[in-house]
Amino acid sequence: MKRIGILTSGGDCQALNAAMRGVIKCLFVSGEKVEIYGFMDGYKGLIYGNFRMLTGKDFSGVLTIGGTILGTSRTPFKTIREPDENGLDKVEAMKQNYHKLRLDCLVILGGNGTHKTAHLLSKEGLNIITLPKTIDNDLWGTDMTFGFQSAVDIATHAIDCIHTTAASHGRVFIVEVMGHKVGFLTLNAGIASGADIILIPEIPYNIDKIIEAIKGRNARGSRFTILAVAEGAISKEDAALSKKEYKEKLKNCPYPSISYEVADQIKQRGGYDVRVTVPGHTQRGGSPCPYDRVFASRLGSEAGQLILDGEYGFMVGYRNREVVRVPLEDVAGKLKMVSPEANIVKEAKMLGISFGD
Repeated sequence: MKRIGILTSGGDCQALNAAMRGVIKCLFVSGEKVEIYGFMDGYKGLIYGNFRMLTGKDFSGVLTIGGTILGTSRTPFKTIREPDENGLDKVEAMKQNYHKLRLDCLVILGGNGTHKTAHLLSKEGLNIITLPKTIDNDLWGTDMTFGFQSAVDIATHAIDCIHTTAASHGRVFIVEVMGHKVGFLTLNAGIASGADIILIPEIPYNIDKIIEAIKGRNARGSRFTILAVAEGAISKEDAALSKKEYKEKLKNCPYPSISYEVADQIKQRGGYDVRVTVPGHTQRGGSPCPYDRVFASRLGSEAGQLILDGEYGFMVGYRNREVVRVPLEDVAGKLKMVSPEANIVKEAKMLGISFGD
């Protein structure tokens, strides 16, 4: 009998349920007798012992359902060693609950912060296996994360819908895409939807270059321009500030987000009629796309096989079109970012897309 714990932590995304289903189906199909303990609302459930027993029925029909049947929450890694408001040692509490249930393994689905805590628990002696979820696709050690392709589809559709109204009114439209630190989502959705200008955190922009690109389109007879802007996009001037100075600027910023600042600058300097659309959390919601259903199922089944093999301390990743086992120590604390010199950026520029640089 194997006793397996499972939790989903951090921001939700599509295909979390599909990935968990993959783990459980692999274990059940193998004939191994298992007990599954689902911890509710991420690491909080593990800290405070909030869990429920799961059976195969819990994972029936969840392949197409977004979100997570276990619930999720954010438990910042930077405060994980700090006692809670009642003085509880969170790390010790997680270890104690793991051992109280006599777990053989804990399966954790999450992004960057989640993997830092997972690695910490692994170093503390717990048997840990992780699965890479995030719409940002910014986890080190894997070419792809589940949730990313579904989010690309939604962001692309949002920009597609803007095309008709932008063309009808001859306006500049900005569509703000999720991604505070990394621009993979904006980059892919921007190319897929035919955006004219793409702004991502890794390539600081010059507002004059953006206006120049808009003027160039007008001179060529285009009535409209569409910008795909990552929520973490940054100007060259702001990129030159220290971290402290930039945080101070954001505190006093009159704009709700970077897109509105860019829109105002385009209006003031270029005299254009500009509108901003923010799809927001729709990008994390809804049913996973077919790609993510297949992808998450593959990763989940490999996690199940790791459990059967008794191999722990790994994230199940994806490299060169193959599912691989990546040591947690190679993943935790590392951020995968878009290289300004990446082929996809060069190819986008060859298509005439401006990055404002």
